[in-house]
Amino acid sequence: MEKREQLYEGKAKKVFATDDPNLVIVDYKDDATAGDGAKKGTIRGKGVVNNKLSNNLMKMLAEKGVPTHYVQELSDRETLVKKVEIVPLEVIVRNVAAGSFSKRLGVPEGTPLNCPTLEFSYKNDEYHDPLINHYHALALGLATQEEIDTISKYAFQVNDILSAYLLGFNIRLIDFKLEFGRLPDGTIVLADEISPDTCRFWDATTGAHLDKDLFRRDLGGEEEAYQEVMARLLG
Repeated sequence: MEKREQLYEGKAKKVFATDDPNLVIVDYKDDATAGDGAKKGTIRGKGVVNNKLSNNLMKMLAEKGVPTHYVQELSDRETLVKKVEIVPLEVIVRNVAAGSFSKRLGVPEGTPLNCPTLEFSYKNDEYHDPLINHYHALALGLATQEEIDTISKYAFQVNDILSAYLLGFNIRLIDFKLEFGRLPDGTIVLADEISPDTCRFWDATTGAHLDKDLFRRDLGGEEEAYQEVMARLLG
């Protein structure tokens, strides 16, 4: 597979074209940002952790019926994925009150929710990814009702699978963000990544953060936490 020109560079990844128009290479960076890019830094080794963890979890999800963009891990930092058109929705599933949910609704962080919740944000940096509902998504042409139904179904499925799986490694899945993409034929697949960047992982015994909140909140120890998650899940 020949790596060609760079197509895109985001906060955490670069994407490169290949000699196959339907496949791209994702290269994971160690760059870390928070607060809409207001805070910038580096978490050493983060790219390797996120690449390997995400690939491992995507493979497992695919085996359990959630289609993904994953094709093949090429190296510690690079993965071959199907080229998709990203649906401009950030899909957030929450099991426990934390972060913006706690701030917005005045619910103490760590409060278990009676049932998992699903939120959509409009994926738009200029407007700081505002929270929207599915009527907004339809009105703005971001997705069709069928796509929203499919995305919602997969999001809850991912939550069920990951929550149970992670608990086996003494990790509680507090909340997480997913992104989905369309293949050329319109099929919806899980895209982007599943990692300590996009999920809140808490130690199930101590409640210790094992995710990007350590960086966001200047708590320190983020490098060790990322390595800890990888050590638990990948041995």
